[in-house]
Amino acid sequence: MKKLLLIAAMGIAFVGCYNDKSDKLYPQPAANACDTTTITYTHDVKPILDANCNTAGCHNSSGNASTGNLDFTVFATLKANATADLIVADINGAPVGRGHAAMPLGLPKMSQCDINKVTRWINLGALNN
Repeated sequence: MKKLLLIAAMGIAFVGCYNDKSDKLYPQPAANACDTTTITYTHDVKPILDANCNTAGCHNSSGNASTGNLDFTVFATLKANATADLIVADINGAPVGRGHAAMPLGLPKMSQCDINKVTRWINLGALNN
């Protein structure tokens, strides 16, 4: 009987012991998480625009009438359109009319993270920082 109680006590003691898995208790944010807490034009927004908007024949100095001749490599032009909420509507695929279309024109929609970054930058005042 004493052996049975000893085995039962040891079993309970072993069940009470466990190995904490720190990654389960304290999960780290995913490597691909979209951080929009600190957004700057130079570091975050300009690379997105360069890759999606400021391409040949689109929103750069060689733009054409189909893009409204809007040169987004000129910050003043970019800011004027950003603060008018035209860019946010266009990159979200919800054209606001008057000849606007979902952007980037003829290309797949930008990633939601890139859209969030541009939108956040605009909501922060579209600063040239």
